[in-house]
Amino acid sequence: MKEGKTLQELAAELERQQGAKRDLIVHTGALSMDASGNHLALRVQGAAKCSINDIAHRQIGQYLKIPATYYDRIRAEYPELLAQNVNGWFARMPDSKRMLRTMDGTARALLSDRYRRIDNYEVASAVLPIISRMDGAGVESCELTESRMYLKVVNPRVTAEIKKGDIVQAGVLISNSEVGMGSVNVKPLVYRLVCSNGMIAEDGKLRKYHVGRANESREDFSIYRDETIQADDKAFLMKLEDSVKAAVDQARFSAIVDKMREATEAKIEPKQVQQVVELTSKEFGINESESSGILGHLAAGGDLSLYGLANAVTRQAQDVASYDRSTDLEATGYRILTMSPALWRSLTRERGSR
Repeated sequence: MKEGKTLQELAAELERQQGAKRDLIVHTGALSMDASGNHLALRVQGAAKCSINDIAHRQIGQYLKIPATYYDRIRAEYPELLAQNVNGWFARMPDSKRMLRTMDGTARALLSDRYRRIDNYEVASAVLPIISRMDGAGVESCELTESRMYLKVVNPRVTAEIKKGDIVQAGVLISNSEVGMGSVNVKPLVYRLVCSNGMIAEDGKLRKYHVGRANESREDFSIYRDETIQADDKAFLMKLEDSVKAAVDQARFSAIVDKMREATEAKIEPKQVQQVVELTSKEFGINESESSGILGHLAAGGDLSLYGLANAVTRQAQDVASYDRSTDLEATGYRILTMSPALWRSLTRERGSR
C-alpha cells in the first residue's frame, strides 16, 4: 500500500478542518467569478471572494453545461473569458440554489442543495473506536486528499496462504468524500505480506450516498442540520460497525482467497507477456506510464499468471504520486483478478489468431 499520513496526523488534520469549513446555500444569482490579475476567484454577494480548486472548477463547468475541454482551455489561456462565460450563465438562472462548500478561503465544491453532508470527521469518529476494539486490527495506511478520506485497516488474525509462502491478511477500506466525489464506502481489502500490496474487493460493499432533502439556510447563506437529518446520519453511522466487522468476516475473506487461488492457475505464455499487459491496460483504463511499470513488476515477480498480473498492478499502485490513483489501482487489481474467463481468453489469445 502507498504510505500516507500517520493516524495521528490524520486525526489532527480532521480536527483542524472541522473549524476551517464553511458551507453555504446560495442562489446562483448571488455568485460571480472574478478574474482579476488572471487569478480566478468565486465571490458570494456580500462576502469575501475565495479561490477555486480543481474539483469546484469541474463542478461549476458541469452544472453550467460548459464542455470540459473548452472550460479547461480558457481557464488556462483566457481566464477573463471564462469568468464572462460563467457569470453569464449564473445570471440566466438566478433563482437556482446550490450548496457551496468552502475551507481555508477556497471553494472546494459546488453541489446540489440536496447534498447530504456526512463529513470525514464524523466517519472517522465512528470508525476508529470500532477498529480499536477489533483484536489485533490496525490502520495500515490512511490519507486525506482534496477529494476523499481513506482508512485502510488490516486484521493480521485473519490470514490465508495463496501458495507456499504467499500470505494474505483480511482488511477493510473505509472511504468518504465531502465534495461530491463518491459515497461513504466500506469495502473488503486483502493485504499481501510479500510486497505490502493492498487489493480492494468490490464484493459486499456498504455504500451511503450523500443525497437527502433540500438543505435550508440562514440569512447569511450558512446552513444547518435539522434534527431529522442528524438522526438519519446517526443511524447510518451506527451501521458502520456491522459493516466494518463484516468486511473482515472469515467466510467473505475465504471467498476472495478462493478467487486468488483460481487466478494462479490462469497462466500467461512468456512470449505474450507484453501483449497481455498492453491489452489489459487498455481494457481497464491504465495509462502508458503505469502499464510500463506493471510490465516491469510482472517480470520482476516472475509469476506469469493472472494472479501475478493483478499483483503487478497493485504493486504499481505504490509507485504513483496520487493517493487517489493508488487506491483506484488497488481496486483495478481486483477487477483484473476477477475478470470473466471470456475476457481473459481474449487478452491471452495470440495476435492475428482467430
